[in-house]
Amino acid sequence: MCGRTSCHLPIDVLTRACAYRNRQGQPRLPEWKNPDKYCPSYNKSPQSSSPVLLSRLHFEKGADSSERIIVPMRWGLIPSWFKESDPSKLLFNTTNCRSDTMMEKRSFKVPLGKGRRCVVLADGFYEWQRRQGTHERQPYFIYFPQIKSEKSGSIGAADSPEDWKKAWDNWRLLTMAGIFDCWEPPEGGNHLYSYTIITVDSCKSLNDIHQRMPAILDGEEAVSKWLDFGEVSTQEALKLIHPTENITFHPVSLTVNNSLNNTPECLAPADLLVKKLRGSSQKMLQWLATKSPKKEDPKTPEKAGSDVPQWSSQLLQKSPLSIKRSSAGLLEQWLKQEKEEEPMAKRLHSE
Repeated sequence: MCGRTSCHLPIDVLTRACAYRNRQGQPRLPEWKNPDKYCPSYNKSPQSSSPVLLSRLHFEKGADSSERIIVPMRWGLIPSWFKESDPSKLLFNTTNCRSDTMMEKRSFKVPLGKGRRCVVLADGFYEWQRRQGTHERQPYFIYFPQIKSEKSGSIGAADSPEDWKKAWDNWRLLTMAGIFDCWEPPEGGNHLYSYTIITVDSCKSLNDIHQRMPAILDGEEAVSKWLDFGEVSTQEALKLIHPTENITFHPVSLTVNNSLNNTPECLAPADLLVKKLRGSSQKMLQWLATKSPKKEDPKTPEKAGSDVPQWSSQLLQKSPLSIKRSSAGLLEQWLKQEKEEEPMAKRLHSE
């Protein structure tokens, strides 16, 4: 499943990160609909508003279906046929929809049949791993592997529209396949746009954390096909819905557990070993005195009853590469740079 995400970039920076080419190969930036409804956050939960990409054809008849717009939408799909006046009275959870059953459920089958496909934008998403033999759960931040070149500059807001034309070379946004719908209150009023995130079985590297993961669209071609409902049929688009191994993750602090917490600490890498030691038992201290994690084969399963966390990310294993070249290292640099260079408007959102 996917029940918490991060999407904190200001509007102009997020726009640059979504640069694309239309059907004619021309470079484009998506336009916004209702940008005032977008609230950047490091800790987004269901029923909050998140930015989603979709084809312009959904809003403008006769538009090129390869052209894109960004629309802030409510997380948790409200079906167009829902008859109650209060969306919160919907009796079933539509935060996610399972890929293996979505064509059996009216709430998802109907909008999908109308081509209402969208791409949910995020820095990444959070998932919780239940610790073996305890009731505690450890949160992880999950995202695309990041490659930072020497061209990369500040992640702050663009100084002018001309800057938006520059190639995006910073944090790669996670692009998750979604379905959206438009609900109109029975007594009339403003339409409510809402979405659900499609989920699939987890890839091998995430299976130890959770059995489900979002259907991630990896690459511009996949994003383009999923959005272009005018040219790509539902049957063809559904071939894009499958697990991907092109994903990485690291543990984060329990700060993210409270959805009211909206700070960079939510997604900053946490040291589980230090955390474990702070509340350690004598058994753990003895284990550390007799074993060296550096020498053990990470593929060797732990003995039953061990208090040692089960690492399942390459970021949690010793790597011959410098930490600065790992995704977790890049994230720490990214957060540090952001704190130093972020525009005033962005600081206000965090505070």
